Amino acid sequence: MLSLEGVDVAYDGVPAVVGASLSVEDGHVLAVLGPSGSGKSTLLRAVAGLEPTAAGRIRWDGADLAGVPTHKRGFALMFQDGQLFGHLTVARNVGYALRLRRDPATATRVRELLALVGLEGYGDRLPATLSGGERQRVALARALAVRPRLLLLDEPLSALDVGLRERLAGDLRDILRESGTTALMVTHDQEEAFAVADRLAVMRAGRVVQEGDIAEVWRAPADPETALFLGYARVQSGAAAGVLLRAAGLPAAAAVAVRRSALVVAADGPLSGTVVSARVTPEQIRLVVDVDGIGELDAVARLDTHPAAGDRVAVAVDSSRLASTPGRG
Repeated sequence: MLSLEGVDVAYDGVPAVVGASLSVEDGHVLAVLGPSGSGKSTLLRAVAGLEPTAAGRIRWDGADLAGVPTHKRGFALMFQDGQLFGHLTVARNVGYALRLRRDPATATRVRELLALVGLEGYGDRLPATLSGGERQRVALARALAVRPRLLLLDEPLSALDVGLRERLAGDLRDILRESGTTALMVTHDQEEAFAVADRLAVMRAGRVVQEGDIAEVWRAPADPETALFLGYARVQSGAAAGVLLRAAGLPAAAAVAVRRSALVVAADGPLSGTVVSARVTPEQIRLVVDVDGIGELDAVARLDTHPAAGDRVAVAVDSSRLASTPGRG
């Protein structure tokens, strides 16, 4: 089990990570999610032993890792661009660390790993002949080769196009679960974090602002800024939050985060408002509605309703697409 307690990292006296505390239990995947400059990659490098800590403790199974060099921590690091050896075949890339250890089972282990990542029969190919997704699979197999105690993933899919990233995220989750790998992943992509990990830590300005099971963090963001970063469209507070929560039949709260399409045009909806804009998609009509007592919110309508800008509509609230958050103080 990895645990961080009050970890600080600074560059030339300027704080990059401040008081970071989190944990990763054996067999679980924790995603550290945050915007560029939030300190997430610096935190990952500190865990790897590539950055010195200014304060706090990094422990593995209770043992303090202070002073333990990177190559003796038993961790593996996978970068966003894979960093494969271009002159080596796929098989030799995957088995590189095993050969350095003179492991007699190298060939067998390489075959197992190529099967695990879906690249059976690719052993003799060179990296230049592979697609971006295939190269990342090779990099993952190489990182898993020595059965690391902890796999560190630094934006592992960010260099791929959107469609491939979405497909490979699901594969990465399945591979990590099948291999029973404990992993710490940093990413700026919410969907990637939700697809791969089972726990989530959100970083902002060098601090961990929330950590927990993904469903828990999603249902109850720590603050409005976290809610917006997680993908909620808007945060309403004060009287507007009260109107929305009452319409949804939910308890009062200082603020409420609202997902896109949380409102649905309905003949007997408890709220009403004026359509600001309408856009037709193959499945539904996407609206922006200026809701009385609240303001502009996203909504949806069935294709057969034909609402247009300027129309008055009644709307109902899908309470599953709301989350109470602490107010801004």
